[in-house]
Amino acid sequence: MGETSRRSRLNRARELSNAAWKLRATVTADPVEREETARLVREQLSEAVALCRKAGADRELATALRRLGHAEQDAGRNDIAVARYEEAVAAARRTGDPLLLAHAIRHVGDAHRAAQRLARAAACYDEALTHYAEHPDPPALDYANAIRPMAILKEALGETDEARHLWQRAKTLYATVPIGAGVAECDENLARLG
Repeated sequence: MGETSRRSRLNRARELSNAAWKLRATVTADPVEREETARLVREQLSEAVALCRKAGADRELATALRRLGHAEQDAGRNDIAVARYEEAVAAARRTGDPLLLAHAIRHVGDAHRAAQRLARAAACYDEALTHYAEHPDPPALDYANAIRPMAILKEALGETDEARHLWQRAKTLYATVPIGAGVAECDENLARLG
């Protein structure tokens, strides 16, 4: 494949992925419309994934697969979502970008937690948080978004002291962005945990 063809495929993949992600945000309460929108989102993201594969673009592939995982999870197909998220992790590992990898791994953890596979979720969150902690300048929002589900998990496991500590860390990070809804959620959980 020539460089021009590769670039063209990659540009089309980005356009499809971004359009699908925006379309996903427009989902309404109407069940028929919601199903049609969800189908279009999955279709566009599947095409973006195929184009990224053909272009050999692992960074974009990781993003498109992660988004496709979200779309599959939205549709209630958690096992398919896990498979897409795991493919995103593999693509992210090939890029050598620890932040892209941490973000992808966190989503695998979220899918496992949603399916009540708590030990698998914990392992994913541990790895993601390690990547963020080792990075010299992790994005505060992404880091907070990785700490948050671990706090939820720790609380579900009865580890309230650890959950409290994690909610406090997440709150500090959300406050730096600032994300008011994130801070408020942390405050609610901290107040409830005492």
